[in-house]
Order: sequence, then C-alpha cells, then structure tokens
Amino acid sequence: MDFSNKTAIVTGAGQGIGFEICRQLAKYGATVLLNDIDEKLANSAAETIRLENGNCIAVPGDSGDLNFVNSLVQQAVSATGHLDIAIANAGITLFGDFLSYPAGSLYKVLHVNIGGTFFLAQAASRQMKLQGKGGTLLFTSSVTGHQAHKDLAAYSMTKAALEMLAKNLVVEVSQYGITVNTVAPGATLTERTESDPGYASTWSRITPMGKPASVDDIAHAALFLVSDHARHITGQTLLVDGGWTATSPSPY
Repeated sequence: MDFSNKTAIVTGAGQGIGFEICRQLAKYGATVLLNDIDEKLANSAAETIRLENGNCIAVPGDSGDLNFVNSLVQQAVSATGHLDIAIANAGITLFGDFLSYPAGSLYKVLHVNIGGTFFLAQAASRQMKLQGKGGTLLFTSSVTGHQAHKDLAAYSMTKAALEMLAKNLVVEVSQYGITVNTVAPGATLTERTESDPGYASTWSRITPMGKPASVDDIAHAALFLVSDHARHITGQTLLVDGGWTATSPSPY
C-alpha cells in the first residue's frame, strides 16, 4: 500500500489498535496526527513512530470535545495543507449492569464513542469537501455492535450506532468523493486485554480461528479500507473477529 503525500488523523491512538494503525500508515508514507487524551501516552507513541522514520505528530486532547476536534483538523491542514484520511478510533468501555447503570457512565460513553466520531467525521468532511479531491473516513466499531454481551448495553449500543452512521453518511458525503466505512474488531490482544490473565485462553477457546486477533490484524483491515484499493467501497462494516460472530459463544 502507498500512502505517500497523504495526511491522516487517528484518534485514541496512544496504544493498542489505534497506535498500530498510525504506525502502519506512517510506515507506508502518510503524515499522521496521533491523538490520545493522555498527553504522555500520545507523545511517547508519536516518538516511537518517528524513531522508525515515520512522520507522526502527537496531538493530545479530548476527541469527544467539538472545539478540540475542529482544531485537530486545522492542525492537520496547517501541517501539510490537506487532510485525506480521518479515523475515529477513540472509544471507552464502561461495564455495568443495565438495571443499575449510572447516568454519568452512559453520557461519558456517548460523549466519546458517538460524539467524538460524529464530530470528527463532520469536521473532516467539511475540509475534504473544501479541498475538492475526496477523502476517506473510518470508524472503529466492535463485534458487540452485532452480538449481545453482558454488562455492555451502553457500549454495544454506541458501536451499532457508528455502523448506521457510516451507512447514513453515504447519502451525505459521496457526492464529494468521500468514502466512509467501519471496521469492527472482535477479541484483540492489546495492552489492556493482555492484563487480563484469562483473556487470551478464553478467546482462543471460543474463536473459530483458534486465537484472538493481534493489533496487526485490525490495522491491516483498517489500512485497506482507507487505501485507494477500497475507493469503491463505502457504507460497509468489515468484521475482523476470527469467525466469532458466526458462532457467538459467550466468554462468560
């Protein structure tokens, strides 16, 4: 894949899937604005990519905040003169029993998962329309947007909503040459999930392919969807789950 002369924004990218997407985009020539709400994490991640000779700019901040999202797009344009790819990867998971789920947790999940994605897509689309050369949007969903998981009513609701947002934006932005798709990871080994001692063994047992995904697996799918190879694909969701949604056994 070739992303030379492309400028990309990736939110929630201090570690895990988002970081690997940034790393791969930079590896193949893109200038990447790496966002994370944790300033130290964002700076460290961007420095790691630069040490690998990638062009990466750390932009710490709250991706759910409208003013910050608008400034993020402007920073991309200031850095390179254009924006070509916007990947709304930031998201939070707050587990909780539905019958006692607190309002504060719900609104926090909505703020980041839906608000952050919606407003990044909006700001990026405005810029891409202005440029007149098209562009691509990508949202990070989840298999929980397709199959029920205990204690994840709020989170799974937001992920299903992102897939509908991608589909709906087809009628809003296709006329400007903008594609919009969603990648939906299944169980994935990241810094967070690897801290759970039973995670890998449980998901290896219940995933048809015999193991959870690596961050590479998700990043490669994401790069395809934002590449020129996918220029006629829009409004779609690509599940990367080793076949889990075909059988859907519970991890509990």
